[in-house]
Amino acid sequence: MPEAASGLQDEHLSWPVVGSRELHREWVLVLREDEVQRPGHPEETFPRLVLEHPGAALVLAVDDQQRVCCILQYRHAAGGVFVELPAGICDQEGEDPRVTAERELREEVELQAEHWRHLVTLYASAGTTDELHHVYLATGLSPADRGDFELHAEEAEIEQVWVPVEELVEAVLDGRVQEGPIASAVLTYDALRQRGRL
Repeated sequence: MPEAASGLQDEHLSWPVVGSRELHREWVLVLREDEVQRPGHPEETFPRLVLEHPGAALVLAVDDQQRVCCILQYRHAAGGVFVELPAGICDQEGEDPRVTAERELREEVELQAEHWRHLVTLYASAGTTDELHHVYLATGLSPADRGDFELHAEEAEIEQVWVPVEELVEAVLDGRVQEGPIASAVLTYDALRQRGRL
């Protein structure tokens, strides 16, 4: 089996799209259907559904005791209450995702951070959506007022919990915490720590 080249990386490009139609638009989401052509094979086209999404900013907020600020939130699509990170959709056009992350940390869990570091940016599911997750590490935490922001719907039932980093890593590895963004965030943080890159 051939080994990957040392310069392994994703390649961003687009196969020819010979037709496209919008199927549904709601809030910041658009569902469209593209008719895609395989390069070099003009006779071969196939439909692909794409969920357009502006992306999200997520915050791995770690305190001085190496505990992560997590939230427990109901998610209707997946059917359950999930362990997650403070996060929000990048729905302000032109806004830096870090600014979104700062606002979401304040609004969801009433915290602010002295130090911010970009950890990783990942596609949520490249086969179905263009949604990107921008993950930030926040440290030097202190209380903050959410101002006039009001929690609604699922957010109104959020429960905040502090979880030691090691316990969260084990919960992910054991399959007890299954939401992708929190798993990728804490595993990236743990890998960077172990490599001396934090």
